[in-house]
Amino acid sequence: MFEMKCSGLLDDTVSVIIGGEAGQGISRSGMLLGKALMRAGFHCFGEIDYPSLIRGGHNFYRVRASGREVHSPTPHTDLLVALNKESVALHLDGVNEGGGVILDEKGFDPGEAGRADVAFYPVPMTEIVKELEGPEIMRNTVALGAVAALIGLDLDNLKEVVAETFEGRQRIVDMNVKALQRGWEHVSRHDHGFQCSVEPGPRPERVWLTGNEAVALGALAAGCRFYSAYPMTPASPVLHYMFAHDADNGVAVVQTESEISAMLMAVGAGYSGVRSMTATSGGGFCLMAEGLSLAAMTETPVVVMLAQRPGPSTGLATYSAQGDLLFAVYGAHGEFQRVVLAPGDVDQCFHMTAEAFNLAERFQIPVILLTDKNVVESHKTTEPFDVSRVEIDRGKLVTEWSGGEEYGRYRITEDGVSPRATPGTMNALVLANSNEHTERGFSTSDSEQTRAMVDKRFSKTARIREAVEALEPIRVYGAEDPDVTLVGWGSTKGPALEAIGMLEAEGVKARYVQVAVVEPFPEGLPRYLEGKTLLVENNRASPLGTLIKLNTGYGFEHVALRYDGRAFTPHEIRDRVLEVA
Repeated sequence: MFEMKCSGLLDDTVSVIIGGEAGQGISRSGMLLGKALMRAGFHCFGEIDYPSLIRGGHNFYRVRASGREVHSPTPHTDLLVALNKESVALHLDGVNEGGGVILDEKGFDPGEAGRADVAFYPVPMTEIVKELEGPEIMRNTVALGAVAALIGLDLDNLKEVVAETFEGRQRIVDMNVKALQRGWEHVSRHDHGFQCSVEPGPRPERVWLTGNEAVALGALAAGCRFYSAYPMTPASPVLHYMFAHDADNGVAVVQTESEISAMLMAVGAGYSGVRSMTATSGGGFCLMAEGLSLAAMTETPVVVMLAQRPGPSTGLATYSAQGDLLFAVYGAHGEFQRVVLAPGDVDQCFHMTAEAFNLAERFQIPVILLTDKNVVESHKTTEPFDVSRVEIDRGKLVTEWSGGEEYGRYRITEDGVSPRATPGTMNALVLANSNEHTERGFSTSDSEQTRAMVDKRFSKTARIREAVEALEPIRVYGAEDPDVTLVGWGSTKGPALEAIGMLEAEGVKARYVQVAVVEPFPEGLPRYLEGKTLLVENNRASPLGTLIKLNTGYGFEHVALRYDGRAFTPHEIRDRVLEVA
């Protein structure tokens, strides 16, 4: 365990920004630093900010670490690692008084910056990489060594995570370890005077992962055996993870030619009896809408992750928003049952994904996992997931039909859920098409049979609602007798929890009410809407507020909305609460 030494802290955390342009390994650097800090006993949160460009354009990764659990980034920076001059220009104003800036000696004069209250640490990154005969991108590794020296991080932690990251490529491992050492030695030779400390917590086993990785792990733990997708930010990393671990988990992974194909292949896999999933963003979900209705008509279980980003159209392709909630709840043609889950952090991404497969098969419906870029692309430390606690419920799946009557795939039952045989099941002919049908599965336009089938599908409603109530569709954090109640969903959870802690220090009691299941809408919400309330959403039109109004009649007087593609900061939410309190 070590004592982190940093200056200018505004709270009990340390914030480091690594800035540069696309292609300079910004995301990889942030991931490595966060993982090394975790190994040293810190809780960490990391976010990546990047434009929709292959190369060029400004990228930055912010790592926040503390001895307590952290849930979101803050706008304050203790240490800026600038891999180019633009990063200094863009982020210097956000560096705390007494903070520091690590930059390449080549081509920059600290005197130009105009911040006498910030310490500059020139490091010959370019020259070191040339001496090591490494690629230019390795400047980021030299910088990480310098960071370790400044904050007192044991360099062995970084060497360890570098060796793990490039396992099997020993030459790359050796070169990066040398680069870390050189960066560390350059700063260590000087009396840098970087003072002030944050104590790490104990060092239990933790993991450092993104929401996308948690979704993929949840799917694998639940027995997903078919995954199809067309790449679309910010959902693409689920596809990448599945590809990387397909053989080890016995899952077939297909990168399709379009989102239409991805959805239809997932429905086809579900029809064959395999647990299946696809993922996309808003534009891709538009193309999947007809396939979603096909899954509903054929009562085929399928899980779809909709990872939101700003629109309309391409919008801000690499940023975040919460504008697709009503699309997820009401999108696709016709009337049918669905479940929409909205996780707010990596733990919920894992557990809700695993449960999504059970709900899909128990009720033979599509289940939508509604996430956003702020959740799925941010890193967070958490406890390892206990896969042994994931229960698998395949519902009324039958392997052999032994009923006394001819098998009917859409047989009307008391609970609306029919015995589900798959093609090849002994003694069962399994018919399915996109038309309305009889209990056997033959197409029909008969009015009486049509009404009976519609009623059958909707007769699942009460049992679906009962099942989601067991998932804690409303989750409450903070004071039991609050001065102000915050209401939100998805990625607003993290900054809201941080804001509650800040408000408590100022004598204001607040709580955050997370709507974790948005369809079917939870019935227990009204009891949390007494007193002063504040609706918090990353959008312009407050669709959660619309849903609450439709389902409860309650309208919010006070709202906090952000719709520039960026996440709320805890300070923004705190300030808005203070206006309401």
